[in-house]
Amino acid sequence: MQQMIKIVIYDDHKARREALRLLVSFQQDMRCIGDYEDCSDLVSNLKSDPPDVVLMDIHMPGVDGIEGVKLLRKNYPDTLIIMQTIFEDDDNLFNCLLAGANGYILKKAPNEKLIEGIYDVVNGGAPMTPAIAKRVLEHFSKKPSTDNRHLYDLSRREMDILGCLVKGYSHKMIAAELFISPFTVNNHIKKIYQKMQVHSVSEAVATAINKKIV
Repeated sequence: MQQMIKIVIYDDHKARREALRLLVSFQQDMRCIGDYEDCSDLVSNLKSDPPDVVLMDIHMPGVDGIEGVKLLRKNYPDTLIIMQTIFEDDDNLFNCLLAGANGYILKKAPNEKLIEGIYDVVNGGAPMTPAIAKRVLEHFSKKPSTDNRHLYDLSRREMDILGCLVKGYSHKMIAAELFISPFTVNNHIKKIYQKMQVHSVSEAVATAINKKIV
């Protein structure tokens, strides 16, 4: 029997929370176990039954989504986080990424893209919409070209894979892009984690951005 994916929603708009609850309920292997208007009581909200995935709005009254990500990373490090926002500005995207979010979906994205994003993040990917991935690439193209892979002694192949992770590729997408097996991708990612002293895709991507490795 396939394991049920437990989901919690944080969004200050009641109608959207209800719509997301309904969308999740249509999936046979997903279950919404809670929804909240902000992150003020996040730690206690999730204490009895931590979710597998949190769908997190960025802009909420009280404790917002960026602070919510920090609380999740501190108290529930194994919970996966997908940010949802109507904004595509760099500050919000990178603040969420640096705080430890696993992926991003725009609120205007079709419902099927959100569901795909949940499956993607559960399978080790870092979902981003094409528009967000494009902005990430534009951000890097504005930076001086610097090869900082020596900071962590990354091989060229490891650099290629790290670059794919920054773009939001799943393990399967990386395998297809680089013409290698998913097993080989997983082995390379484990080595990247060891060399960079990180424990997740989001940490690896955040470090890559901070250190301008890719």
